[in-house]
Amino acid sequence: MAITLDQTIEQKQQSWLSAILGSQTFWVLVAVILACIFLSFATDSFATTRNLYNITRNVTFVAIIALGMTMVIITGGIDLSVGSVLALCSMVLGVTMHAGYGIEIGIAAAIGTALVIGAFNGILIAYLGFPSFVVTLGMLSIARSLAMVASGNTVVFEFGPDHDKLLALGGGAWLFGIANPVLYMIVLALLTGFVLRWTKFGRHVFAIGGNEHAATLTGVPVKPIKVAVYVISALSAGIAGIIQTGWLGAITTNIGTGLELQVIAAAVIGGANLAGGVGTAFGALVGAALIEVIRNSLGLLGINAFWQGTFIGGAIIFAVLFERVRNFRQSE
Repeated sequence: MAITLDQTIEQKQQSWLSAILGSQTFWVLVAVILACIFLSFATDSFATTRNLYNITRNVTFVAIIALGMTMVIITGGIDLSVGSVLALCSMVLGVTMHAGYGIEIGIAAAIGTALVIGAFNGILIAYLGFPSFVVTLGMLSIARSLAMVASGNTVVFEFGPDHDKLLALGGGAWLFGIANPVLYMIVLALLTGFVLRWTKFGRHVFAIGGNEHAATLTGVPVKPIKVAVYVISALSAGIAGIIQTGWLGAITTNIGTGLELQVIAAAVIGGANLAGGVGTAFGALVGAALIEVIRNSLGLLGINAFWQGTFIGGAIIFAVLFERVRNFRQSE
């Protein structure tokens, strides 16, 4: 039986609609929008310019690291060290600039630190076969300890001759009044999305997460790709650390504590599958946005902030349940 052009178009439209409605990222985005609408009517301060500015700026640090974490999760791995890597890179930047070096040298030192840590993690995991959980858990402790050693466990708040440049980098708003961290987040999200969707590297990342053995047999350079994603994860934490240092104007050794849990939550809530093979850059942003809206709304609604972990944990469990239900329906 011949299929007409109109029938073909209708089938494609139905397939597209089914894909959207079956997407976890879509429903999380809907939840974010509905939450924002509800809070706009339920409170007097949520929809204010100042509060929305704070929300968009606060979400960027989790979102930027979640972009790198999503790549790691797609390959079937995990990176628990990102919060400590952020702290160490921030401290390297601050100590370097405090010693009188310019902002360029400070940023280069922080980025170099992130690249070394990422390569170290990746080599142990890809080439020596160490579990990613164990390696990155160890690095969580090592990087935090090195941050304390670098600063003598003191607060760094003076950044030498380029102090104002660093504050402008992280706390300024150079384009249309949009906070600089938001601009960085958008650029990095577009870059990550492009890499995952349109490059050979992105296809290899998904292939490894889908079936690492099959990827190896088809000629995918599995080990170098796995090292690369851990380097990218550490790099994203280092970039977030540089930006956050400029925003806060000071660095303490407890900066980024517990951040790895929020980052993993953002990636998973946004649709990344901890079993590997699934994840998007947009999903990382949406997941981070939901977490920040939850955090922000608790204070505005007069709810004890200690409930934050309960709501975020519940969102993670619900996201995993959604994935399980979808997989079960597809298997039928």
